[in-house]
Amino acid sequence: MTATVEISARETEVLALVGEHLSNAEIGARLFISVRTVESHVSSLLRKLEVPDRRALAQYASKSAPVGGSRTAPVLPTPLTSFIGRTRERAELLAMLEQHRQVTAVGPGGVGKTRLALAVVAEAAGAYPDGVWFVDLVPVTNQDMCVVAGTVALALGLGEQPGRGMDESVLAALADRRALLVLDNCEHVRDGVALFVERLLAACPGVTVLATSRARLMVPFERVYAVAPMSLAGAGDSDAVALFMDRAAASGWPPNHALRDHVAVFCERLDGVALAIELAAARWTTLGLDGLEAGLSDQLRMLAGGSRAEDRHRSVRAALDWSHALLEPDDRLLLRRVSVFMKSFGIGAAAQVVESEKGVVADGLARLAEQSLLVVTASASGTEYRALETIRQYGMEQLDEAGELVDTRSRHVRWCLAEAANLTEVGEGKRARFDAVADDFRAAMSWAADRPEQRTDAHRLARHLADLLFSRNLIGESQMRYEQAAALADDAAAASMLRHAAAAAGCQMRGDDMYRLNRAAADAAHRSGDTAGAARDLATAAANAYRFSSKFVRTLPPEEASALITEARQLAGRDPAALAAVALAEAGRVLTEALTAQPPAADAVPAIACAERAVELARRTGDPLAESAALDTLAGAQSWAGDTFAAAATARQRITLLESASPTPAATHELIEALGEATEAALGAGDLPGARRWARQLAEHPLLAEVGHRATSWLLVVEALAGNVGEMLTHSVRFLEAWQRAGSPAKEILGPAVAGVAMIHDLREDHAARNEWEAVLRRIGASPWHTHGYGAVFDTLAMLHRGQAEEALHRTSPEPGEVWRWVTWIWLHWYAALRAEAAVLAGSPDAGDRLIEARTIVTGNPVAVAIVDRADALLARDRQRLLAIADAFDAAGCRYQSARTRVLAGGDHAASGAAALADLGLAPMAPVVW
Repeated sequence: MTATVEISARETEVLALVGEHLSNAEIGARLFISVRTVESHVSSLLRKLEVPDRRALAQYASKSAPVGGSRTAPVLPTPLTSFIGRTRERAELLAMLEQHRQVTAVGPGGVGKTRLALAVVAEAAGAYPDGVWFVDLVPVTNQDMCVVAGTVALALGLGEQPGRGMDESVLAALADRRALLVLDNCEHVRDGVALFVERLLAACPGVTVLATSRARLMVPFERVYAVAPMSLAGAGDSDAVALFMDRAAASGWPPNHALRDHVAVFCERLDGVALAIELAAARWTTLGLDGLEAGLSDQLRMLAGGSRAEDRHRSVRAALDWSHALLEPDDRLLLRRVSVFMKSFGIGAAAQVVESEKGVVADGLARLAEQSLLVVTASASGTEYRALETIRQYGMEQLDEAGELVDTRSRHVRWCLAEAANLTEVGEGKRARFDAVADDFRAAMSWAADRPEQRTDAHRLARHLADLLFSRNLIGESQMRYEQAAALADDAAAASMLRHAAAAAGCQMRGDDMYRLNRAAADAAHRSGDTAGAARDLATAAANAYRFSSKFVRTLPPEEASALITEARQLAGRDPAALAAVALAEAGRVLTEALTAQPPAADAVPAIACAERAVELARRTGDPLAESAALDTLAGAQSWAGDTFAAAATARQRITLLESASPTPAATHELIEALGEATEAALGAGDLPGARRWARQLAEHPLLAEVGHRATSWLLVVEALAGNVGEMLTHSVRFLEAWQRAGSPAKEILGPAVAGVAMIHDLREDHAARNEWEAVLRRIGASPWHTHGYGAVFDTLAMLHRGQAEEALHRTSPEPGEVWRWVTWIWLHWYAALRAEAAVLAGSPDAGDRLIEARTIVTGNPVAVAIVDRADALLARDRQRLLAIADAFDAAGCRYQSARTRVLAGGDHAASGAAALADLGLAPMAPVVW
């Protein structure tokens, strides 16, 4: 070979390892390159050096190995498993090494500092012609700098020289080298490492040091890179998930790809700590994901592996034992006491729970953070600290072993009480704070609830937590906490908590729970001597069974309801509130008996009189919620009597009454029901703008954010009847997603919304969408309200649009008097008006009679009157009158009927009507022949 032969840096590394008689696979593992790349470099070397085979190449390498200044292959540990992810971290750490001579990768035990450092060093090796050296400091037990230097010297292959210390030998060997020195696991010998590194960098200007440690070295020239847990982004791009899937697959039973979302949640519970994920994945074949999830409550027991060459990585507990042993006694005390916090906490909170001065605690927290035992974050309220879950569980064990658990837990409960009292009501400014401390409240409750000496504090905390959860719209847990507070209280306080729980159950459409809790409240009140309160609760249980029958799974037998009312009347005495509650229950019974009688009772006067008396008695109590409940029953009686406009006025009165009520569970329950009732009443009276206003308030109510099918149902009905196709399509997506997410409940009350959406898709000629919504309607189930009420109205609207007048005539053949039970409230006016129009368009001989009947029924309803007027004009072939009626529809907020009227007018007006229908997103109407 001549001196002109040029060998690349990578080829030099490969040549040196061939000289050590390593296989291509071993060379690839050592240099972090593929076997194919090694083969390519070997072939190039054989050609450049003009040697016949690999044996000759090895002999050449051993003979020509340069002394004292050669490029040396990286002396790095060979990883036994693949390196997963960390693309961003690798790039960031590599950039720091290029710019700074001393970088410390810092992070808690098991987070993956060493593996990240090795991956980065493999990429950076080409920039250090004189070598990359790896030094594991775990075996070093002495802080002395000379001991550290001696360990480095051994890694460099240096021996002792007479009259020279090992530190001097290292400095002399590296003085003129451009090399990278990796010092792994420095936390337990930080002082010695700091002194050694300072001397090394001063004496060896070409040397760069990468250290890994659980605590920074605290030297002025140090640049710290915080190694975070593995990324926990969506399952598709999560490094944590990729690591789990890879290590679990090594067991021979790869997890199904469909489990990635569940694995992502599991890895998040492990805080993305690489060691924890690897140890958990190793138990995948024996525990499965459900078993692993069950073990999260005791991670230290679950996250233990078999024997390992490195004991610190045998289990998470072993890794934490290593860190714990490095702490001073005061810092150990602080760590175990702050472990009661479930999430982040500030210095003030820690001082209260630890029972120490803020300054002392602040210094201790800083030291724990420096040891990577606490995560530090900056917030608007100041610096916050948090222990990763495995560290927190370890600290709790230490707390128990130290005999400090009860006292520390008690102080934590008192801190939670003070925090809860400060929050009282979750407004915009306090929402984030409640979310941050809610898990602490739950943990404090879990501990205190079973301890008799904590009963009073546990009751107070449960009540605060229930109120806050309700304000945060977490209604299910709120109900449970109210019941928990009741179980921890005396009977008088328990009755109050149970009433709140009953109202929360009502907000969730859980009528049977509402009934059970009202009965339990009555029992508690009776035991405490509050007979009037017991009477109110018993009467309320009966009244709610009448008012909210659609929320019940079990229909309350009439004899059971009567027995409740009788007992309530006997206990009420002269208490105004109790008498009002009894009157409301009696009104509900009278109305229900009239509605369910066979044949139905024709006289509504008794029901209205009972309801009016209930309103009067409730008004005397000064309780707006009691009055609202009575008005609800009165509106139902008025609607049944066919007095649509009186029912609408009563519903509006109810809304006005509740506008200023405080947002308690009972008031919120009343308001939600009142908004629905007001929407229905406005639709029945033809007040589409009013109906839309109430329906939007209902759709936007924060309590219904997670139940979009309930929130948007009446808004869908409004938009369908108005013909606002775009708005309806938008809200229907939310409805369907929420309905499916809730398990596709077969709730009859959802029928009008589903039928309305199906009708609009019919008018759009989107047959696939119509079929999808009709399938939903079948899932909800047919009912008389569908057959004769909303179903008849929406079917007739679609038939008339398609020009199927004969079919529409048949669909509305029953007279309003025959189906009055199903078409009152909302649908009576719509049904009568459309029935008249179908008769006219079909040329029915009784069209005139139907017009007269309809006009008598719908007077006062702007939309229904306009439909009847249009039918009359069509019968009289009065085109000019039709145009005036189109304007009336516009004024009433009914865009579809306005466009339809112009098409029916024919001539030039038909074109503008057709254009308006197209703008709405609807298919053309069937042609009309004058």
